[in-house]
Amino acid sequence: MQKLDKAIFSTLFFSIFATITGVGIVVPLLPVFAHNLGAGGLYIGLIFGAFSLSRVFFLPYFGRLSDRKGRKPLIVPGLAAYTLVSLAFLISDSVNALIIIRLIQGIASAMLLPVIQAYVGDITPEGREGFIMGLFNMSVFFGLSLGPVLGGAINDRFSLDAAFLAMGGLSFFGFLLSLILLPPTRTERAIRHGQPPVRWKQLMQNREIAGLFYFRFAYVLCIGVIWGFLPVLADTELSLSSAAIGFLVMLGVFISGLIHVPMGWVADRFNKKALVVIGGLVASFSVLSYLWADNFQDMVLASVFFGIGGGTCMPALMATAVIIGNKTGSMGSVMALLTVAHSLGMLAGSMLAGLMMDLFHLRVAFPLGAALMAMGTALFIFCNSQRKMQDRTVTSEMLQKRPYNTYDELVGFDQVSNKKSDIH
Repeated sequence: MQKLDKAIFSTLFFSIFATITGVGIVVPLLPVFAHNLGAGGLYIGLIFGAFSLSRVFFLPYFGRLSDRKGRKPLIVPGLAAYTLVSLAFLISDSVNALIIIRLIQGIASAMLLPVIQAYVGDITPEGREGFIMGLFNMSVFFGLSLGPVLGGAINDRFSLDAAFLAMGGLSFFGFLLSLILLPPTRTERAIRHGQPPVRWKQLMQNREIAGLFYFRFAYVLCIGVIWGFLPVLADTELSLSSAAIGFLVMLGVFISGLIHVPMGWVADRFNKKALVVIGGLVASFSVLSYLWADNFQDMVLASVFFGIGGGTCMPALMATAVIIGNKTGSMGSVMALLTVAHSLGMLAGSMLAGLMMDLFHLRVAFPLGAALMAMGTALFIFCNSQRKMQDRTVTSEMLQKRPYNTYDELVGFDQVSNKKSDIH
């Protein structure tokens, strides 16, 4: 990386770390807080799902807008809005109020993570996608791991209001960092290159992107199940303290973040798709193991294995997304699509788990999550095998019809005209 790019990376790293830490402070407290307000399993799912639902509708717009107008004009106001919305939790006194706040918070969030990830993708050197994205994702995973521990400790020592204040203060710190330290928008690569992004229809028809989408959806669905209902399980069946619950929620993301950098290094040198599949299988088994967890130690072991699975697959997945984003000139749009998958996964995970809790038993949610994780891994394999078959067919039958200048044009992306090639 060049000196300026290192400065941009550091600013984005610490901005999102502060913001995500603030979010993580409240994650293990919201289910119990909502349960104390009288929310059943379905309403707890709605509170978690509302955030993801609103993000789904705004992510495509903000992702493509960042490809056209730049990253900073979305990052700075997004962090400011996140700060204000975070403080609104202080005046919430009903389940319906929590749902509305989470809807608004989701809109603010749609302006942040995919755009910030796109900015990091813009400044990532070729051949180091796995390492750089793995290093950056440490900010997200360490923020999510530190946040629950702080949240539990703050709630035990002070109050829930203090936890909400801490979330707002950390979001404001991220806002100040980005406002002051990010360079002017005109210096961003997406603006200087002036290349129009690939249309949504073309991106959606790419099988490789579809495989990434399905896998990300299934993986985050499992996170939604764990975040939404592991705290309730630990509180109602094991009678654990807030600090212990925060530790359990923290552990999986902490382990994942810890191995992101070495696994990103591995992804740059070995088969990225194989790493995604291995991580998906490990994650599926670990979610299933919550079904048999009868004590704190069992839950710790399940959380550790889930972290190992996520840390194995996510750097390789994000590296693949950066490569596609660079090829298509649509980094923001590609990252937005993956974040849509993230939001839909969190929504589906929390809603399905809540439904299982109300209709059957709380623990039934975990084998359901494991089965869907296995299905997402299978779809990822299918999409990539289909893509290889398609590429072989194109090579054997159509290569002689006219010369193709680039591999991208061969498989359907013409970077010069930004139109889909006539082979499709």
